[in-house]
Amino acid sequence: MALVYGILPARWGSTRFPGKPLHRIAGKPLIQHAWECARRCQRLARVLIATDDDRIARAARDFGAEVEMTSSAHPTGTDRLAEVAERHPTATHFVNIQGDEPRIAPELVDLLVAAMEADPALPMATSATPLPDPAEWSNPNCVKVVLDRTGHALYFSRSAIPFPGLAAAGAALPVLRHQGLYGYTREFLLRFVSWPPSPLEQIERLEQLRALENGAKLRVIVTDYDSAGIDTPEDAARLEAQLTGRNADC
Repeated sequence: MALVYGILPARWGSTRFPGKPLHRIAGKPLIQHAWECARRCQRLARVLIATDDDRIARAARDFGAEVEMTSSAHPTGTDRLAEVAERHPTATHFVNIQGDEPRIAPELVDLLVAAMEADPALPMATSATPLPDPAEWSNPNCVKVVLDRTGHALYFSRSAIPFPGLAAAGAALPVLRHQGLYGYTREFLLRFVSWPPSPLEQIERLEQLRALENGAKLRVIVTDYDSAGIDTPEDAARLEAQLTGRNADC
């Protein structure tokens, strides 16, 4: 039987937005919004915040979160996730939930977990949503993904994929925006972080390409659930305006 933990990696340092996890939106730290959404997931046995920063840890414990302190040497959130996984050998799967997506749908996380539970041989899964706005196809901050016929990722890119050559002729163009949600078996997660960064990963600055370059299958759950990440103070201000006078739940 699967035992799935949801982990929210959180770090203080950010080039564009230092201290982002504790930036207050609608009266709560950003990381608290994401944690509250994760807590509503039906298929997660535990939800933890993994951080190397005492300020984040204190704030998270104050609002009731379970916190795991991790090394400050980790280059990515996935490495932070793996450190937690090493301490919890009874867990079968781990889900990396982005702490800067304060409106992530709990239903989306549950869909991803259900897909992994249904296929014990599946090492890794992620999600994507249709991208209808042509203005976003070439936006390098919007990561695109193309799939094979069985729903596994062929490639991720910051460029427009597939090439939009037939769009002007009215042909259907299945453009999918990748969402930064990942599920792993514990075994595969620990193996993944043991591999060095791969060439395409370094070129595209997309960590998930490491899995593909090492021959791993990566299932992509296509869904209409969508959520926007908070990358800059301007993004936070826009979300604050959206939540003003509204229910701030997921």
